[in-house]
Amino acid sequence: MRTEKSGQDGQGGEGGRGGRGGGGAGPAGPPRPRQGGAGSHRDGGAAPTRRADAPPHRGGAGRHRRSRTGRRGFTAGAVGVLLAVLCAGLAAAWDSPRGGTDGPGGPGGDTRASATTALPFDMPDRAALRAGGRMVFAHYFTPYPLSLDNEEPHRDYYARNYLAPHGENGKHRAYGGLLRDRPRPVRPQDGDWEAANLRQEVRTARDAGLDGFTLDVLSLAGRNWERCRMLLEAAHVVDPGFRIVLMPDMASLTTEGPREIADALAELARSPAAHRLPDGRLVVSPFKAEARSAAWWSGVLDDLRARHGLRTAFVPVFLDFDASHEEFAPISHGFSDWGVRTHTPPEDPGRQARAAHRLGKIWMQPVAVQDARPNQGVYDEAGNTGTLRATWERAIAGGADWVQLTTWNDYSETTHIAPSQHNGHAYLDLTSYYLTRFKTGRWPAIVRDTLYLTARPHLADARPTGGQTRLMTLRGSSEPARDTVEVLAFLTRPATLDVTTGAVTTSRPVPAGTTPVVVPLRTGRVSGAAVRDGRTAAAVELPFRVVRHPEVQDLQYRAATSGRPTPPCCL
Repeated sequence: MRTEKSGQDGQGGEGGRGGRGGGGAGPAGPPRPRQGGAGSHRDGGAAPTRRADAPPHRGGAGRHRRSRTGRRGFTAGAVGVLLAVLCAGLAAAWDSPRGGTDGPGGPGGDTRASATTALPFDMPDRAALRAGGRMVFAHYFTPYPLSLDNEEPHRDYYARNYLAPHGENGKHRAYGGLLRDRPRPVRPQDGDWEAANLRQEVRTARDAGLDGFTLDVLSLAGRNWERCRMLLEAAHVVDPGFRIVLMPDMASLTTEGPREIADALAELARSPAAHRLPDGRLVVSPFKAEARSAAWWSGVLDDLRARHGLRTAFVPVFLDFDASHEEFAPISHGFSDWGVRTHTPPEDPGRQARAAHRLGKIWMQPVAVQDARPNQGVYDEAGNTGTLRATWERAIAGGADWVQLTTWNDYSETTHIAPSQHNGHAYLDLTSYYLTRFKTGRWPAIVRDTLYLTARPHLADARPTGGQTRLMTLRGSSEPARDTVEVLAFLTRPATLDVTTGAVTTSRPVPAGTTPVVVPLRTGRVSGAAVRDGRTAAAVELPFRVVRHPEVQDLQYRAATSGRPTPPCCL
């Protein structure tokens, strides 16, 4: 099954591109917004077009201004602010158990050596992870930064307009709101809050073991363009070793010519954070590269060399690798594909990598968590953590050179792996485990009992009660929907795993190592516990009740981990 990026409807704010194909710009303006167009995004679903680079609605939050509590309702407003501050404080602690720094000489110093009890294994140090040559990037989508307006999380643009079914003047009402999840909440701050938040995202990704971001260049002017520049700056400030791969989005950049693309890439390439190979070549990795011919791209690369003095390593990302890679081979350093969202292992996980290697090219393997798109009305059955595990296994067994996590933060497609309101760090922590194997060639030793719990908040066929008229249905190539709870257990020694769904508890003996235990989803509370020698070694509970009749349809698998506390006020 080929999964394309697709369009998105974030009008009024910046919105998201949606899932690879159609889409547009995104919300909230940076400090120095540049005027300009946006574009469609993510080629694939039937996606509505959206206004590009529109700022958040006034009357909501200003870009730098914190909202004030009026005289009317002072008590309730004050309580709300206190709760939001508490929530943001908990979220900040929740976000960085490994510690963080603004880079060499930053206020925190390098805290990588501090104790990390969140993970079931001891993370290798950064130098060891970077020494082997294999690289892991996450696809960064500029419309969804940590904050869009520097407001308190309970009343910011995400809360008011993207998560609320009636948000943005009701334009998302038919599908129950634009988003079902959001970045983990952050507190409002003074100064250049957008730059500070981007630095935090870089720290989070770096400390999880990632080498950098593949930066989705949606437009060549406007707010998303400005965020591209800011992210490159943030990466260089936090860690000069954290790399940004330039990825012009050809589902969005549909009218720009070779000269315009070359000029934009050359401007971004001035940043020291732009990823270059050891021989100095700038890596250019367009999404949906086949939207233009290989000859067209040759013109871009020739222009970069002739007018800007830039030698390049071209690594196109295709929607259909098999149909395109032979044409592009003469101009390419490597290949990638946007990938599939399936939890069943392929018969031959290394086929595409071998095809690339036979042509003397590197292969960048896509790795994904899940895919559910309310505004496009489609989803894929992820099989709890099955898709994440299966796509990582493809990268490992198939001999990939690089990995692209698709995506870091596309909340409109629910493909995000970044820490979020409803998934916490669970998916990113699991990725740290698999990328350690990918990079070092060895499975890390399990030294702490840790449980990862995933389930949907309702059964797959539940009908929402809130007036939603457009429902998500399975993509035709997806596996059948399933209603399951999974506890992925990382155990130092054998134990009994108790999984409770509603009023039913299922007990299973589980060996040492990594084992998924899957049981039927039922309404009520969902929890898991590893019991050994009469004592609980690890326990986790999802911070919601599975319901029979949800207000809106939400088909993402929400996640929690026993390794980290969940801030209850933020969920």
